[in-house]
Amino acid sequence: MGKISFSRKSLGIPYTLFLVLFVVAPLLVLIYYAFTNGQGQFTFANLVGFFTNPNTLGTLFYSVAVAATTTAVCLLLAYPTAYILAKSKLKAKSVIVMTFIMPMWINFSLRITALKEILTLIEGNLAYYPFLNAVIGMTYDFLPFMILPIYNTIVKLDESLLEAARDLGANETEAFLKVTLPLSVPGIVSGIAMVFLPAMTNYVVLDMLYNSTYIMGSLIGGYFAAYNWNGGSMIALILLAIICLFTLLTRGAEEENSRGGALL
Repeated sequence: MGKISFSRKSLGIPYTLFLVLFVVAPLLVLIYYAFTNGQGQFTFANLVGFFTNPNTLGTLFYSVAVAATTTAVCLLLAYPTAYILAKSKLKAKSVIVMTFIMPMWINFSLRITALKEILTLIEGNLAYYPFLNAVIGMTYDFLPFMILPIYNTIVKLDESLLEAARDLGANETEAFLKVTLPLSVPGIVSGIAMVFLPAMTNYVVLDMLYNSTYIMGSLIGGYFAAYNWNGGSMIALILLAIICLFTLLTRGAEEENSRGGALL
């Protein structure tokens, strides 16, 4: 029997088929519904309607506010935690890092239900604090995604750079601000992307904490539940464009920082 050989291009066929079936094809369907009406006729009415409807614009701004606040809170909590873990000399460091990941192994519904019970005991009626509870719920859910990339970046930093900064007369604060912080920006950018983008659409957390219709994900779901596939597809397409733009901006910032290096 002859030998069967596979080229590298052949090995890429399954991945190509996956992309076509589960990425390209759904995206084309989304574009089709976004730029057609209920009769299948081409129209820009859905696009115009998005920017003229106060409900959709208000939902977009509210979603951005929740996502930005959640990202800021996660960053304020995650950076000191990641820095302390990365710089500690504890032998059980990996075990401590694992404790931040372990909650993600618990069922999502169970975690949010437990959080809801705790918040109810503290606050009473959750509906009185919708924005606060949205930020708390999102932070609780996404905090590990901010800690891990920052930790991985700091723990890999070359200690000789800090030693060089100290030899040049920098104290601990100056060494942190001019060496550690700039070189940890790629981890910060990755963490921001991993928190900000999902926080704009993860309406499940808010629906489990209180009945919410303010996040973009729930608005899209409402359109599709009402069989308005055209309006829902346009909102989803615009949200996808915003996510792509944000990804490009964060990637550009990360590449620019990696070229610049530390500010000695």
